[in-house]
Amino acid sequence: MINRSERLLLVKDKRPQWLRKKIDFAACRSIDALTRELRLHTVCREAFCPNISDCFNNGVATFLILGNTCTRDCRFCAVPKGAPQGIDADEPRRVAEAVRRLSLEHVVITSVTRDDLPDGGAEMFAETIRLIRAIRDGMTIEVLVPDFQGSAESVRIVIDAHPEVFAHNLETVPRLYKAARGKASYSRSLCVLKTAASLRDDIFIKSGIMLGLGEREEEVLGVFDDLRSTRCQFLSIGQYLSPSERHLPVHEYVPPERFEYYKARAIEKGFLAVASGPYVRSSYLAHQYLSR
Repeated sequence: MINRSERLLLVKDKRPQWLRKKIDFAACRSIDALTRELRLHTVCREAFCPNISDCFNNGVATFLILGNTCTRDCRFCAVPKGAPQGIDADEPRRVAEAVRRLSLEHVVITSVTRDDLPDGGAEMFAETIRLIRAIRDGMTIEVLVPDFQGSAESVRIVIDAHPEVFAHNLETVPRLYKAARGKASYSRSLCVLKTAASLRDDIFIKSGIMLGLGEREEEVLGVFDDLRSTRCQFLSIGQYLSPSERHLPVHEYVPPERFEYYKARAIEKGFLAVASGPYVRSSYLAHQYLSR
């Protein structure tokens, strides 16, 4: 039986040939079983990531902590919105156990936005990092955090747990924030990255944007400059794909050669590693950024 996420991923649209990627749902069964057993969420499932079978087939997942209900209403995102439940204090231990069973060398921890929590969930990020280190020392850990409503203290809590990569996505250009990210702030997101970079100089700062929402070239290049001003070194650039008819529509399907152009421009501006392509997502093959 096809579940809700699979139905949405299979929605037919007018995508060009380079965006007609086949998803092998059978390849997802083993990690699906593990996450069900440990009562964990992955952003792969909740956000209907088109790379889900690629990652799951290789025993890789991006863990979504703090539940699966977001307090924000971003119109591009498939993660459920509403009033989240309370904190599950045992969740960090179960994430660490999943990391141990999967023998991961690099793990990405992300979360829904929890504006209902005083620290935005920062301490849960930190505790998850600490427990993963206790179970599997020597691996690298990446966090993809929400904006914590701009709280420098929340950023510090996460940074003090010593992840190797601190990521926060700008998602789109400033002009499109109102349409795509109504409760977010472009300047606030830049401040989150800048704060993280100022607290430690031995971590990598990462961000990501989507194309196809109606952005202009000069706006995209302006985002690159803004990110470099925060000391951001890693960048992901991918195509926006509307999860359903209820979400923000795709304005344009950007051809692969345009992604190559933006990658070249980003490298020129000083980014150390750039992944750019129609199916690129922030946490897809995330370990490769550290080897470039």
